[in-house]
Amino acid sequence: MAQLKTWQDRHLLGLKGMGKEEIESILDRAEYWANYPQKQTSHLSGRFVANMFFENSTRTRFSFEMAQKRLGMQVLNFTAAVSSVEKGESIYDTVRTLESMGIDAGVIRLKPSGVLEHIARQVSIPLINAGDGNNEHPTQALLDLYTMRQHFGSLQGLSVSIIGDIQHSRVARSNLWALKAVGAKVRFCAPDNMRALELADEVDYVSMDEALQADVVMMLRVQLERHEHGKLASAEEYRSQYGLTVEREKLLKDHAIIMHPAPVNRNVEIDDELVEHPRAKIFTQMQNGVPIRMAVTERALS
Repeated sequence: MAQLKTWQDRHLLGLKGMGKEEIESILDRAEYWANYPQKQTSHLSGRFVANMFFENSTRTRFSFEMAQKRLGMQVLNFTAAVSSVEKGESIYDTVRTLESMGIDAGVIRLKPSGVLEHIARQVSIPLINAGDGNNEHPTQALLDLYTMRQHFGSLQGLSVSIIGDIQHSRVARSNLWALKAVGAKVRFCAPDNMRALELADEVDYVSMDEALQADVVMMLRVQLERHEHGKLASAEEYRSQYGLTVEREKLLKDHAIIMHPAPVNRNVEIDDELVEHPRAKIFTQMQNGVPIRMAVTERALS
């Protein structure tokens, strides 16, 4: 794994600005852990990590916990609903409290964007971003890249279309920065009212027909919980215009793969029959989340 200059470099707050060498170093280390002969190791035995989830999660939280326990760590799981946050304690105070108790690293998911970077400047333990608002979700993007590299052998020159609710997607943003850094070509496709206007100069938006002509077609979850009233006319209308239907799957290139960060709204952004289609890598992505999170946890505590 690439050498980090200072302990602050051991934070993983996002992938924007991260170079190709460092990204590939994380992917290489994840490959090492994916092929490790034992399910559990004492590699980080005696180290304590807190998983602090101020926003609901299933896949990411359990994936991090599995990764940490495979590394032999002592794991503290924190949920806002049963904490002093419900009594008015700030996110910063919660992190500082756990830091004071002696944790060696923290994994954080939270709703507001930008707060995590502010907290990271004020603590002396490495923090890993498990998703903050619509800003970034770095470990999801890393496991996506790992899955693509695993299938195609290389990321250089790969064409990737990301389709759906771009405006609310931290996954789309992290994938954009990381894929561009490693030499892949990225295009977005979204309804006009689900585009991220601030990214207009960073990536091309294309039609659904154009988006389907890629090596990787990544569908995004329509994040209904983040939408104001009237954003989505109906699930049926969204599916007809921007869903990956059985009919549209037939238009993909022969070698193309289908990806989705999950959870999946079946028969909205992707038809039920395609979730476990031979082209689909959705459950492979979930599987690959564990070695990726082993690699970034190890990086944080290197």
